[in-house]
Amino acid sequence: MEEKSSIKISSRAFLSSVIILLVLMIVAGTLTYIIPSGSYERIELDGNTVIAPETFRFSDGGGYPVWRWFTAPFEVLVSADAVTVIFIIVFIFIIGGVFTVLEKCGMLRFIMTSLVRRFARSKYRLMAFLVLFFMLFGSVFGLFEELVALVPIVIVLSYALGWDSLTGLGMSALAAGFGFSAATMNPFTLGVAQSLVGLPAFSGILFRIIFLALCYACLYAFLYRYARKIERTPEASLVYNEDSEGRAKYSDASSLAALPNEKQLKRTATVFGVSILLVIIYVIAGFFIPALTSVSMPVMALAFLIGGLVGGAISGYGGSVWRDFLGGIGGIAPSAILILMAMSVKLIITNGGIIDTILYYLSGSISGMGSYGAAIMIYAVVLVLNFFVGSGSAKAFLLMPIIAPLSDLVGLSHQIAVTAFCFGDGFTNLLYPTNPLLMIALGVSVVSYPKWFKWTLSIQILMLVLSIASLCIAVFIGYV
Repeated sequence: MEEKSSIKISSRAFLSSVIILLVLMIVAGTLTYIIPSGSYERIELDGNTVIAPETFRFSDGGGYPVWRWFTAPFEVLVSADAVTVIFIIVFIFIIGGVFTVLEKCGMLRFIMTSLVRRFARSKYRLMAFLVLFFMLFGSVFGLFEELVALVPIVIVLSYALGWDSLTGLGMSALAAGFGFSAATMNPFTLGVAQSLVGLPAFSGILFRIIFLALCYACLYAFLYRYARKIERTPEASLVYNEDSEGRAKYSDASSLAALPNEKQLKRTATVFGVSILLVIIYVIAGFFIPALTSVSMPVMALAFLIGGLVGGAISGYGGSVWRDFLGGIGGIAPSAILILMAMSVKLIITNGGIIDTILYYLSGSISGMGSYGAAIMIYAVVLVLNFFVGSGSAKAFLLMPIIAPLSDLVGLSHQIAVTAFCFGDGFTNLLYPTNPLLMIALGVSVVSYPKWFKWTLSIQILMLVLSIASLCIAVFIGYV
Protein backbone atom coordinates (compact mmCIF):
# COMPACT_ATOMS: atom_id res chain seq x y z
CA MET A 1 0.00 0.00 0.00
CA GLU A 2 3.03 2.26 0.17
CA GLU A 3 3.41 2.31 -3.62
CA LYS A 4 2.94 5.61 -5.36
CA SER A 5 0.19 5.98 -7.89
CA SER A 6 1.13 5.42 -11.53
CA ILE A 7 -1.08 8.32 -12.56
CA LYS A 8 0.95 11.43 -11.94
CA ILE A 9 2.62 14.03 -14.11
CA SER A 10 6.41 13.97 -13.87
CA SER A 11 8.29 17.15 -13.01
CA ARG A 12 10.20 17.04 -16.30
CA ALA A 13 7.03 16.65 -18.38
CA PHE A 14 5.35 19.42 -16.38
CA LEU A 15 8.21 21.89 -16.77
CA SER A 16 8.64 21.27 -20.51
CA SER A 17 4.91 21.79 -21.06
CA VAL A 18 4.89 24.97 -18.95
CA ILE A 19 7.75 26.45 -20.97
CA ILE A 20 6.04 25.66 -24.30
CA LEU A 21 2.70 27.11 -23.17
CA LEU A 22 4.38 30.20 -21.70
CA VAL A 23 6.09 30.87 -25.03
CA LEU A 24 2.74 30.48 -26.81
CA MET A 25 1.10 32.93 -24.40
CA ILE A 26 3.82 35.49 -25.14
CA VAL A 27 3.48 34.90 -28.90
CA ALA A 28 -0.31 35.34 -28.66
CA GLY A 29 0.13 38.60 -26.73
CA THR A 30 2.69 39.86 -29.23
CA LEU A 31 0.31 39.16 -32.11
CA THR A 32 -2.22 41.55 -30.57
CA TYR A 33 0.31 44.36 -31.22
CA ILE A 34 1.05 43.20 -34.78
CA ILE A 35 -2.40 42.30 -36.13
CA PRO A 36 -4.97 45.13 -36.16
CA SER A 37 -8.09 44.54 -34.11
CA GLY A 38 -11.45 44.15 -35.81
CA SER A 39 -14.74 42.37 -35.50
CA TYR A 40 -17.75 40.95 -37.27
CA GLU A 41 -21.29 41.62 -36.16
CA ARG A 42 -23.11 38.64 -34.68
CA ILE A 43 -26.69 37.68 -35.44
CA GLU A 44 -29.12 35.11 -34.07
CA LEU A 45 -29.91 32.24 -36.45
CA ASP A 46 -32.22 29.46 -35.27
CA GLY A 47 -31.32 30.21 -31.68
CA ASN A 48 -27.55 30.25 -32.31
CA THR A 49 -25.18 33.21 -32.52
CA VAL A 50 -23.30 33.31 -35.84
CA ILE A 51 -21.16 35.79 -37.77
CA ALA A 52 -22.71 38.10 -40.38
CA PRO A 53 -20.13 37.61 -43.20
CA GLU A 54 -20.23 41.09 -44.77
CA THR A 55 -19.97 43.08 -41.54
CA PHE A 56 -16.26 43.01 -40.71
CA ARG A 57 -14.85 46.35 -39.54
CA PHE A 58 -11.42 47.28 -38.24
CA SER A 59 -11.46 49.00 -34.87
CA ASP A 60 -9.22 51.42 -33.00
CA GLY A 61 -6.84 50.34 -30.30
CA GLY A 62 -5.21 46.98 -30.11
CA GLY A 63 -2.44 45.51 -28.10
CA TYR A 64 -3.39 43.41 -25.10
CA PRO A 65 -1.61 44.75 -21.95
CA VAL A 66 1.59 42.83 -21.32
CA TRP A 67 0.90 42.24 -17.63
CA ARG A 68 -2.39 40.54 -18.59
CA TRP A 69 -0.53 37.98 -20.69
CA PHE A 70 0.66 36.48 -17.42
CA THR A 71 -2.58 36.86 -15.48
CA ALA A 72 -4.55 35.25 -18.32
CA PRO A 73 -4.48 31.72 -16.75
CA PHE A 74 -6.26 33.15 -13.70
CA GLU A 75 -8.64 35.27 -15.81
CA VAL A 76 -9.75 32.10 -17.59
CA LEU A 77 -11.56 31.18 -14.36
CA VAL A 78 -13.83 34.22 -14.70
CA SER A 79 -14.14 34.21 -18.50
CA ALA A 80 -16.94 32.91 -20.73
CA ASP A 81 -15.19 29.52 -20.70
CA ALA A 82 -14.96 29.41 -16.89
CA VAL A 83 -17.65 26.77 -16.34
CA THR A 84 -16.17 24.46 -18.97
CA VAL A 85 -12.64 24.87 -17.61
CA ILE A 86 -13.72 24.21 -14.03
CA PHE A 87 -15.60 21.08 -15.08
CA ILE A 88 -12.53 19.84 -16.98
CA ILE A 89 -10.24 20.42 -13.98
CA VAL A 90 -12.65 18.77 -11.54
CA PHE A 91 -13.04 15.87 -13.96
CA ILE A 92 -9.30 15.28 -14.21
CA PHE A 93 -9.00 15.46 -10.41
CA ILE A 94 -11.67 12.77 -10.14
CA ILE A 95 -9.82 10.64 -12.70
CA GLY A 96 -6.61 10.94 -10.70
CA GLY A 97 -8.25 10.13 -7.37
CA VAL A 98 -10.39 7.23 -8.58
CA PHE A 99 -7.57 5.69 -10.61
CA THR A 100 -5.33 5.71 -7.53
CA VAL A 101 -8.02 4.01 -5.42
CA LEU A 102 -8.55 1.33 -8.06
CA GLU A 103 -4.82 0.81 -8.37
CA LYS A 104 -4.23 0.56 -4.61
CA CYS A 105 -7.12 -1.85 -4.04
CA GLY A 106 -5.80 -4.16 -6.77
CA MET A 107 -8.66 -3.88 -9.25
CA LEU A 108 -6.41 -2.73 -12.08
CA ARG A 109 -4.08 -5.66 -11.47
CA PHE A 110 -7.08 -7.97 -11.52
CA ILE A 111 -8.36 -6.55 -14.83
CA MET A 112 -4.92 -6.60 -16.42
CA THR A 113 -4.33 -10.20 -15.29
CA SER A 114 -7.64 -11.29 -16.81
CA LEU A 115 -7.00 -9.51 -20.10
CA VAL A 116 -3.41 -10.71 -20.40
CA ARG A 117 -4.50 -14.29 -19.80
CA ARG A 118 -7.29 -13.93 -22.35
CA PHE A 119 -5.31 -12.13 -25.07
CA ALA A 120 -1.73 -13.27 -24.45
CA ARG A 121 -1.59 -14.92 -27.85
CA SER A 122 -3.77 -12.43 -29.72
CA LYS A 123 -2.88 -9.08 -28.21
CA TYR A 124 -2.74 -7.35 -31.58
CA ARG A 125 -6.34 -8.38 -32.11
CA LEU A 126 -7.10 -6.62 -28.84
CA MET A 127 -5.19 -3.58 -30.09
CA ALA A 128 -7.26 -3.57 -33.28
CA PHE A 129 -10.47 -3.75 -31.26
CA LEU A 130 -9.49 -0.94 -28.88
CA VAL A 131 -8.49 1.39 -31.71
CA LEU A 132 -11.78 0.67 -33.49
CA PHE A 133 -13.77 1.17 -30.26
CA PHE A 134 -12.31 4.60 -29.54
CA MET A 135 -12.43 5.73 -33.18
CA LEU A 136 -16.09 4.75 -33.58
CA PHE A 137 -17.16 6.56 -30.43
CA GLY A 138 -15.36 9.67 -31.67
CA SER A 139 -16.66 9.41 -35.23
CA VAL A 140 -20.26 8.46 -34.53
CA PHE A 141 -21.07 10.09 -31.20
CA GLY A 142 -18.53 12.91 -31.13
CA LEU A 143 -17.00 11.65 -27.88
CA PHE A 144 -13.56 12.87 -26.98
CA GLU A 145 -13.34 14.35 -23.49
CA GLU A 146 -15.80 11.72 -22.22
CA LEU A 147 -13.31 8.98 -23.14
CA VAL A 148 -10.38 10.53 -21.29
CA ALA A 149 -11.35 8.65 -18.11
CA LEU A 150 -10.48 5.38 -19.88
CA VAL A 151 -7.01 6.53 -20.97
CA PRO A 152 -5.18 5.55 -17.74
CA ILE A 153 -6.70 2.07 -17.86
CA VAL A 154 -5.57 1.55 -21.46
CA ILE A 155 -2.07 2.77 -20.56
CA VAL A 156 -1.87 0.20 -17.73
CA LEU A 157 -3.13 -2.46 -20.15
CA SER A 158 -0.38 -1.44 -22.55
CA TYR A 159 2.20 -2.06 -19.82
CA ALA A 160 0.69 -5.47 -19.07
CA LEU A 161 0.89 -6.45 -22.74
CA GLY A 162 4.55 -5.50 -22.95
CA TRP A 163 4.19 -2.11 -24.64
CA ASP A 164 4.62 1.45 -23.32
CA SER A 165 2.52 4.45 -22.32
CA LEU A 166 2.75 5.97 -25.82
CA THR A 167 1.10 2.86 -27.25
CA GLY A 168 -1.61 3.15 -24.60
CA LEU A 169 -2.21 6.79 -25.47
CA GLY A 170 -2.29 5.87 -29.16
CA MET A 171 -4.92 3.14 -28.67
CA SER A 172 -7.14 5.50 -26.65
CA ALA A 173 -6.68 9.27 -26.91
CA LEU A 174 -5.16 9.32 -30.40
CA ALA A 175 -7.80 6.90 -31.72
CA ALA A 176 -10.66 8.92 -30.21
CA GLY A 177 -9.28 12.17 -31.64
CA PHE A 178 -8.77 10.73 -35.11
CA GLY A 179 -12.26 9.23 -35.05
CA PHE A 180 -13.67 12.61 -33.98
CA SER A 181 -12.06 14.19 -37.04
CA ALA A 182 -13.09 11.42 -39.44
CA ALA A 183 -16.68 12.22 -38.56
CA THR A 184 -19.45 10.02 -39.91
CA MET A 185 -22.27 11.15 -37.59
CA ASN A 186 -20.44 13.45 -35.15
CA PRO A 187 -23.16 15.86 -33.99
CA PHE A 188 -20.72 18.48 -32.63
CA THR A 189 -18.80 19.15 -35.84
CA LEU A 190 -20.43 17.45 -38.81
CA GLY A 191 -24.00 17.86 -37.54
CA VAL A 192 -23.62 21.55 -36.63
CA ALA A 193 -21.68 22.45 -39.79
CA GLN A 194 -24.16 20.72 -42.11
CA SER A 195 -27.14 22.39 -40.42
CA LEU A 196 -25.52 25.83 -40.79
CA VAL A 197 -25.09 25.43 -44.57
CA GLY A 198 -28.50 23.81 -45.14
CA LEU A 199 -27.42 20.22 -45.79
CA PRO A 200 -29.43 17.21 -44.59
CA ALA A 201 -28.08 15.92 -41.28
CA PHE A 202 -25.23 13.40 -41.72
CA SER A 203 -25.62 13.33 -45.50
CA GLY A 204 -22.79 12.07 -47.72
CA ILE A 205 -22.00 9.32 -45.23
CA LEU A 206 -20.57 6.74 -47.67
CA PHE A 207 -17.58 8.93 -48.52
CA ARG A 208 -17.01 9.56 -44.80
CA ILE A 209 -17.13 5.87 -43.93
CA ILE A 210 -14.46 5.14 -46.54
CA PHE A 211 -12.28 7.92 -45.13
CA LEU A 212 -12.79 6.60 -41.58
CA ALA A 213 -11.72 3.12 -42.70
CA LEU A 214 -8.55 4.56 -44.27
CA CYS A 215 -7.76 6.48 -41.07
CA TYR A 216 -8.29 3.34 -39.01
CA ALA A 217 -5.95 1.32 -41.23
CA CYS A 218 -3.24 4.01 -41.04
CA LEU A 219 -3.46 4.40 -37.27
CA TYR A 220 -3.50 0.67 -36.58
CA ALA A 221 -0.50 0.15 -38.88
CA PHE A 222 1.34 2.97 -37.09
CA LEU A 223 0.66 1.50 -33.63
CA TYR A 224 1.34 -2.09 -34.74
CA ARG A 225 4.72 -1.15 -36.20
CA TYR A 226 5.73 0.83 -33.13
CA ALA A 227 4.58 -1.87 -30.66
CA ARG A 228 6.49 -4.52 -32.58
CA LYS A 229 9.63 -2.38 -32.47
CA ILE A 230 9.59 -1.85 -28.71
CA GLU A 231 8.80 -5.54 -28.14
CA ARG A 232 12.06 -6.38 -29.92
CA THR A 233 13.98 -3.50 -28.34
CA PRO A 234 12.28 -2.04 -25.24
CA GLU A 235 14.97 0.66 -24.96
CA ALA A 236 13.75 2.05 -28.31
CA SER A 237 10.69 3.46 -26.54
CA LEU A 238 10.79 7.26 -26.33
CA VAL A 239 9.56 6.99 -22.74
CA TYR A 240 11.59 3.97 -21.63
CA ASN A 241 12.93 5.66 -18.48
CA GLU A 242 9.66 7.37 -17.61
CA ASP A 243 7.81 4.06 -17.89
CA SER A 244 10.09 2.17 -15.51
CA GLU A 245 7.66 2.31 -12.57
CA GLY A 246 4.66 1.29 -14.66
CA ARG A 247 6.56 -1.57 -16.27
CA ALA A 248 7.68 -2.83 -12.86
CA LYS A 249 4.08 -2.98 -11.67
CA TYR A 250 2.30 -4.39 -14.68
CA SER A 251 4.56 -5.82 -17.40
CA ASP A 252 5.14 -9.22 -15.73
CA ALA A 253 1.84 -11.05 -16.15
CA SER A 254 2.90 -13.92 -13.86
CA SER A 255 3.43 -11.55 -10.94
CA LEU A 256 -0.10 -10.24 -11.33
CA ALA A 257 -1.63 -13.61 -10.58
CA ALA A 258 -1.21 -13.41 -6.80
CA LEU A 259 -4.44 -11.68 -5.81
CA PRO A 260 -5.68 -12.98 -2.45
CA ASN A 261 -8.99 -11.09 -2.54
CA GLU A 262 -10.06 -12.09 -6.04
CA LYS A 263 -13.76 -12.45 -5.15
CA GLN A 264 -13.94 -8.93 -3.75
CA LEU A 265 -12.05 -7.59 -6.77
CA LYS A 266 -14.58 -9.20 -9.10
CA ARG A 267 -17.31 -7.29 -7.28
CA THR A 268 -15.23 -4.10 -7.51
CA ALA A 269 -14.70 -4.58 -11.24
CA THR A 270 -18.43 -5.23 -11.69
CA VAL A 271 -19.44 -2.06 -9.82
CA PHE A 272 -16.96 0.07 -11.76
CA GLY A 273 -17.90 -1.58 -15.05
CA VAL A 274 -21.58 -0.87 -14.47
CA SER A 275 -20.83 2.80 -13.82
CA ILE A 276 -18.92 3.04 -17.11
CA LEU A 277 -21.70 1.21 -18.95
CA LEU A 278 -24.32 3.59 -17.57
CA VAL A 279 -22.25 6.55 -18.78
CA ILE A 280 -21.97 5.05 -22.27
CA ILE A 281 -25.74 4.50 -22.36
CA TYR A 282 -26.31 8.07 -21.20
CA VAL A 283 -24.00 9.50 -23.87
CA ILE A 284 -25.65 7.41 -26.60
CA ALA A 285 -29.05 8.62 -25.37
CA GLY A 286 -27.74 12.17 -25.73
CA PHE A 287 -27.27 11.51 -29.42
CA PHE A 288 -31.08 11.21 -29.71
CA ILE A 289 -31.94 13.69 -26.92
CA PRO A 290 -29.53 16.62 -27.46
CA ALA A 291 -30.44 18.30 -24.16
CA LEU A 292 -28.64 15.51 -22.28
CA THR A 293 -25.28 16.39 -23.83
CA SER A 294 -25.09 19.72 -22.01
CA VAL A 295 -24.45 17.93 -18.71
CA SER A 296 -22.68 14.81 -19.99
CA MET A 297 -19.34 15.67 -18.36
CA PRO A 298 -20.77 16.27 -14.84
CA VAL A 299 -22.84 13.08 -15.12
CA MET A 300 -19.81 11.08 -16.22
CA ALA A 301 -17.67 12.56 -13.45
CA LEU A 302 -20.29 11.67 -10.83
CA ALA A 303 -20.73 8.10 -12.14
CA PHE A 304 -16.97 7.59 -12.34
CA LEU A 305 -16.56 8.95 -8.79
CA ILE A 306 -19.28 6.76 -7.29
CA GLY A 307 -18.19 3.65 -9.18
CA GLY A 308 -14.56 4.09 -8.13
CA LEU A 309 -15.14 4.92 -4.47
CA VAL A 310 -17.81 2.27 -3.91
CA GLY A 311 -15.71 -0.29 -5.77
CA GLY A 312 -12.67 0.55 -3.66
CA ALA A 313 -14.67 0.36 -0.45
CA ILE A 314 -16.00 -3.16 -1.14
CA SER A 315 -12.66 -4.53 -2.37
CA GLY A 316 -11.44 -5.23 1.15
CA TYR A 317 -7.91 -4.02 0.48
CA GLY A 318 -7.50 -2.53 3.95
CA GLY A 319 -6.41 0.97 2.92
CA SER A 320 -8.13 4.32 3.33
CA VAL A 321 -10.22 5.06 0.25
CA TRP A 322 -10.41 8.79 0.93
CA ARG A 323 -6.70 9.12 1.74
CA ASP A 324 -5.74 7.36 -1.48
CA PHE A 325 -8.32 9.38 -3.42
CA LEU A 326 -6.86 12.68 -2.17
CA GLY A 327 -3.35 11.37 -2.82
CA GLY A 328 -4.30 10.68 -6.41
CA ILE A 329 -5.64 14.22 -6.79
CA GLY A 330 -2.34 15.55 -5.48
CA GLY A 331 -0.38 13.56 -8.03
CA ILE A 332 -2.33 14.94 -10.96
CA ALA A 333 -3.02 18.47 -9.65
CA PRO A 334 -0.18 20.18 -11.60
CA SER A 335 -1.98 19.36 -14.86
CA ALA A 336 -4.64 21.93 -13.88
CA ILE A 337 -2.03 24.64 -14.39
CA LEU A 338 -1.33 23.34 -17.90
CA ILE A 339 -5.04 23.41 -18.74
CA LEU A 340 -5.39 27.02 -17.55
CA MET A 341 -2.32 28.06 -19.54
CA ALA A 342 -3.59 26.29 -22.67
CA MET A 343 -6.96 28.04 -22.42
CA SER A 344 -5.29 31.42 -21.78
CA VAL A 345 -3.89 31.52 -25.34
CA LYS A 346 -7.43 31.71 -26.70
CA LEU A 347 -8.35 34.30 -24.04
CA ILE A 348 -5.45 36.59 -25.01
CA ILE A 349 -6.27 36.39 -28.72
CA THR A 350 -9.99 36.95 -28.13
CA ASN A 351 -9.64 39.82 -25.65
CA GLY A 352 -6.96 41.34 -27.85
CA GLY A 353 -9.61 41.72 -30.56
CA ILE A 354 -7.72 39.93 -33.34
CA ILE A 355 -9.52 36.60 -33.66
CA ASP A 356 -12.04 38.05 -36.15
CA THR A 357 -9.24 39.81 -38.02
CA ILE A 358 -7.33 36.54 -38.40
CA LEU A 359 -10.52 34.94 -39.69
CA TYR A 360 -11.11 37.86 -42.10
CA TYR A 361 -7.62 37.63 -43.62
CA LEU A 362 -7.68 33.83 -43.89
CA SER A 363 -11.17 33.57 -45.39
CA GLY A 364 -10.47 36.38 -47.85
CA SER A 365 -7.76 34.29 -49.48
CA ILE A 366 -10.30 31.62 -50.45
CA SER A 367 -12.37 33.74 -52.84
CA GLY A 368 -9.74 34.00 -55.59
CA MET A 369 -9.09 30.27 -55.89
CA GLY A 370 -10.47 27.43 -57.97
CA SER A 371 -12.35 24.47 -56.52
CA TYR A 372 -9.29 22.38 -55.62
CA GLY A 373 -7.41 25.30 -54.12
CA ALA A 374 -10.48 26.51 -52.22
CA ALA A 375 -11.08 23.08 -50.65
CA ILE A 376 -7.47 22.88 -49.48
CA MET A 377 -7.53 26.50 -48.30
CA ILE A 378 -10.66 25.95 -46.20
CA TYR A 379 -8.88 23.01 -44.64
CA ALA A 380 -5.82 25.20 -43.95
CA VAL A 381 -7.94 28.01 -42.46
CA VAL A 382 -9.54 25.62 -39.99
CA LEU A 383 -6.14 24.13 -39.15
CA VAL A 384 -4.86 27.59 -38.22
CA LEU A 385 -7.95 28.62 -36.28
CA ASN A 386 -7.98 25.32 -34.39
CA PHE A 387 -4.80 26.43 -32.65
CA PHE A 388 -6.74 29.21 -30.93
CA VAL A 389 -10.29 27.81 -30.72
CA GLY A 390 -10.43 24.16 -29.71
CA SER A 391 -14.20 23.66 -29.65
CA GLY A 392 -15.46 22.13 -32.90
CA SER A 393 -19.01 23.46 -32.60
CA ALA A 394 -17.72 26.95 -31.70
CA LYS A 395 -15.56 26.98 -34.83
CA ALA A 396 -18.52 25.82 -36.91
CA PHE A 397 -20.63 28.80 -35.77
CA LEU A 398 -17.64 31.06 -36.35
CA LEU A 399 -16.60 29.79 -39.78
CA MET A 400 -19.45 28.19 -41.71
CA PRO A 401 -21.48 31.41 -42.28
CA ILE A 402 -18.38 32.78 -44.03
CA ILE A 403 -17.20 29.61 -45.75
CA ALA A 404 -20.59 28.76 -47.31
CA PRO A 405 -20.94 31.87 -49.53
CA LEU A 406 -17.24 31.77 -50.42
CA SER A 407 -17.55 28.14 -51.55
CA ASP A 408 -20.50 29.15 -53.75
CA LEU A 409 -18.34 31.79 -55.44
CA VAL A 410 -15.71 29.25 -56.48
CA GLY A 411 -18.15 26.46 -57.40
CA LEU A 412 -17.35 24.28 -54.41
CA SER A 413 -20.18 22.16 -52.97
CA HIS A 414 -21.22 22.76 -49.38
CA GLN A 415 -20.62 19.08 -48.66
CA ILE A 416 -16.94 19.44 -49.57
CA ALA A 417 -16.67 22.65 -47.52
CA VAL A 418 -18.10 20.84 -44.49
CA THR A 419 -15.73 17.91 -45.04
CA ALA A 420 -12.73 20.26 -45.22
CA PHE A 421 -13.92 21.85 -41.99
CA CYS A 422 -14.16 18.49 -40.19
CA PHE A 423 -10.71 17.39 -41.39
CA GLY A 424 -9.15 20.67 -40.25
CA ASP A 425 -10.89 20.65 -36.91
CA GLY A 426 -10.05 17.24 -35.53
CA PHE A 427 -6.62 15.79 -36.21
CA THR A 428 -4.61 18.65 -34.71
CA ASN A 429 -6.56 18.39 -31.46
CA LEU A 430 -3.96 15.72 -30.68
CA LEU A 431 -1.06 17.91 -31.83
CA TYR A 432 -1.60 21.47 -30.60
CA PRO A 433 -0.55 22.11 -26.97
CA THR A 434 -3.31 24.72 -26.70
CA ASN A 435 -5.90 21.94 -26.67
CA PRO A 436 -6.83 21.28 -23.03
CA LEU A 437 -7.95 17.71 -23.74
CA LEU A 438 -4.51 16.81 -25.05
CA MET A 439 -3.05 18.29 -21.86
CA ILE A 440 -5.44 16.10 -19.84
CA ALA A 441 -4.43 12.95 -21.73
CA LEU A 442 -0.74 13.71 -21.26
CA GLY A 443 -1.37 14.74 -17.67
CA VAL A 444 -2.65 11.27 -16.74
CA SER A 445 0.49 9.71 -18.21
CA VAL A 446 4.25 10.11 -17.89
CA VAL A 447 4.58 11.48 -21.44
CA SER A 448 5.87 15.03 -21.94
CA TYR A 449 4.51 17.17 -24.77
CA PRO A 450 7.84 17.29 -26.72
CA LYS A 451 8.05 13.49 -26.77
CA TRP A 452 4.38 13.21 -27.72
CA PHE A 453 4.93 15.68 -30.58
CA LYS A 454 7.96 13.75 -31.82
CA TRP A 455 6.12 10.42 -31.63
CA THR A 456 2.92 11.55 -33.38
CA LEU A 457 4.46 13.82 -36.02
CA SER A 458 4.77 11.10 -38.66
CA ILE A 459 1.17 9.92 -38.32
CA GLN A 460 -0.01 13.55 -38.31
CA ILE A 461 1.84 14.19 -41.57
CA LEU A 462 0.27 11.05 -43.02
CA MET A 463 -3.19 12.30 -41.97
CA LEU A 464 -2.42 15.67 -43.57
CA VAL A 465 -1.57 14.00 -46.87
CA LEU A 466 -4.57 11.67 -46.66
CA SER A 467 -6.93 14.57 -45.89
CA ILE A 468 -5.70 16.70 -48.79
CA ALA A 469 -5.84 13.74 -51.18
CA SER A 470 -9.39 12.91 -50.03
CA LEU A 471 -10.50 16.51 -50.56
CA CYS A 472 -9.06 16.50 -54.08
CA ILE A 473 -10.90 13.24 -54.81
CA ALA A 474 -14.10 14.76 -53.41
CA VAL A 475 -13.76 17.74 -55.79
CA PHE A 476 -12.96 15.43 -58.71
CA ILE A 477 -16.04 13.22 -58.19
CA GLY A 478 -18.31 16.19 -57.43
CA TYR A 479 -19.08 15.08 -53.86
CA VAL A 480 -22.40 16.57 -52.74
